[in-house]
Amino acid sequence: MVFKKLHWTLKRHPFLYVTRFRLLSKNANETVIDSCCYNVLNGKGDIPDLYTTINSAVFKAGKPETDLELVKQLVLWLSEHTTVGPGLSEPSDKALETLLYGAGGVCSDMAQVFNNFCVINDIQVREWGTTSAPFNRTNGGHSFNEVYIRELEKWLLVDPSWGVFFFNDKGLPLSVIEVYDLSRSGQSVVYDSFLPDQHISIRQVTKNYLSSDIVPFLICDYRNKTYDRYLKLARPYVPVFMIHFMVYLFGKSYHYKFPLDDYKKIFV
Repeated sequence: MVFKKLHWTLKRHPFLYVTRFRLLSKNANETVIDSCCYNVLNGKGDIPDLYTTINSAVFKAGKPETDLELVKQLVLWLSEHTTVGPGLSEPSDKALETLLYGAGGVCSDMAQVFNNFCVINDIQVREWGTTSAPFNRTNGGHSFNEVYIRELEKWLLVDPSWGVFFFNDKGLPLSVIEVYDLSRSGQSVVYDSFLPDQHISIRQVTKNYLSSDIVPFLICDYRNKTYDRYLKLARPYVPVFMIHFMVYLFGKSYHYKFPLDDYKKIFV
């Protein structure tokens, strides 16, 4: 227990947190991120077999006809069958196993697991994060996803940890960029959870999404198979931040792309 607490403290240490952003961040624009999609570098063959097995349970009565309903059913099932716990930093099959049968995980674990389910269900998906700028150690950031809904012909922000979509004042669902464009221009942004009996306070939403110091970034170039391999080989012996640094040195790391803000604002 003491070791786990020490490991978590080191992993979330402000120096390591900020250093990660210095190494991995790039300024971008909306055109640049158009081509960033988790499915491009991660095919069905890159996803562990456990996901296919669990997917059969998720959709045992058959898959919905629309992308939107499929995403909602997936999030609902995950909400009913997973628990919240400490951050995992495990290979993706172990992360799913721990979420389902173990001590749970955090929002970033759920977002990564959700990515893999989207791949095997032919849903285009992205993973986003938020952080504070300037960096504020009391706000560790948040992770969520964006899915391309074919029947709507657009990307939608979905938070699989909360079952939340965002809407404009006409009730139209929003992409990540649309949420921040509207919010920052003082226009109305509405959120709602489709999970039964789920109440998300405005304080939580403001802290993780809508506060004036929050900046969103897109996680690009993540290779699930690569990280699974390194984590399985080195995780028992090497701290997680060193494993990620090794992947970075080998030129196979993911990157953070900031389409709306200069990432250097984090370090002010």
